[in-house]
Amino acid sequence: MTKYTLNIEGMMCAMCEAHVNDSVRKNFKVKKVSSSHTKGETIVITDEELDEAAVKNAIEATGYKVKSIFKEPYHKKYIFGF
Repeated sequence: MTKYTLNIEGMMCAMCEAHVNDSVRKNFKVKKVSSSHTKGETIVITDEELDEAAVKNAIEATGYKVKSIFKEPYHKKYIFGF
């Protein structure tokens, strides 16, 4: 799995977070997506590689600005560390 951290400018409230999350879910097959307007970031976890340009375009179509995208391997954390 892969974790993408997107720095997004323009999110001001929980509704903004929902707009970004809905845009990602609607356009891409993802395991999890969560946004924080206070941090100005969105975290996307997926099994497949995402086209970063397509992600940027999908989010910017909703009126927000993607400043950067950081990609790293993601390993699920279990309760007991297994």
